[in-house]
Amino acid sequence: MGDWRTDPTFAMCRALVDGADLASFAGGPFDIRAVVATIRPGTFDGAALDDLSWGNFPHGENAREAVRLLRTGDEPARTSMGVLVGMCADDSRAAAALAVPFLIRIAADPHHRHRVDALGGLAAPARARHFGVASRDELLLHRSGPQHDGYDDYGVEVTGYPAGWSVAAARAAITTGAPVLLPLLDASDPAMRIDASYALATAAEPGHTVRSAFATRFAKEQDPTARAALVLATAEITRAHPHQPATGWIRKLWQDRAQAPEVRLAAAIGWLCLTDEPAPDALHTTVEALATEERARAMDALPWMAAAGRGEPGLLDCVRRMLHPEEPEPSDAPWT
Repeated sequence: MGDWRTDPTFAMCRALVDGADLASFAGGPFDIRAVVATIRPGTFDGAALDDLSWGNFPHGENAREAVRLLRTGDEPARTSMGVLVGMCADDSRAAAALAVPFLIRIAADPHHRHRVDALGGLAAPARARHFGVASRDELLLHRSGPQHDGYDDYGVEVTGYPAGWSVAAARAAITTGAPVLLPLLDASDPAMRIDASYALATAAEPGHTVRSAFATRFAKEQDPTARAALVLATAEITRAHPHQPATGWIRKLWQDRAQAPEVRLAAAIGWLCLTDEPAPDALHTTVEALATEERARAMDALPWMAAAGRGEPGLLDCVRRMLHPEEPEPSDAPWT
């Protein structure tokens, strides 16, 4: 994978470490946001793949090869997607963000053998530092806007690359690809519907198109876990683009005894992330009654919950962090 101190693909990162101004790279060949923006709909063949400046970004050639193998189907999908998702897990997302438009194209192709795997991993670069994050402040948070010296609240990746640029590029690609991702909310496989919700929740949508699509799908969705995914997706996109009616709808859901337990729990978590209000006693009672360990393990099928857990099901970690912050972290428990 190379050493950032000697690998020529890390030129920008080395320059930043040496004191270069990040703003001087904005819009240029090392700005992943600008490079992703050059990818036009319909230009996803092999030539387009090779014409992109993968080598300007940490581990770019590895990402390009992973996408090539996914497109051709020459290797097991888990191998190629493992490379891309592994980059995100290792806090190096820039090149993975460049792969997102191609992953969207694969996911939208009903005849592609790797579409399920591509859809399942394409949202990973659109979220930074979300593994093991389960607090009200951060679980569904989309940070935005440059802060000090051009950096935003995401800070830098392990390579020194600005993490916010990677996340912004991936989110922009998903926003551009939303028209081809939205039909996947109606896929026959509930797992695909869940993964489509997870990806689309990161889209920028000032016109509320995506949130409306979530509501439309929720009205006819029968699978409890997929319904819960739509609730969390609505909460996440509402966190980024506030919409008071959506917040009120989510609050009503956790109070509605006619809803499936998975939906009520997802709504409770989503509402807590959308408000600073103290959790009502009724919410405590609802969550404590419904959040069994068995149900929490089943709800790890939701990527939000799978990412949140640290040695325990993600739902239980969210409940502890959001409703019982005074309790010690699992890793802080004394050895017995």
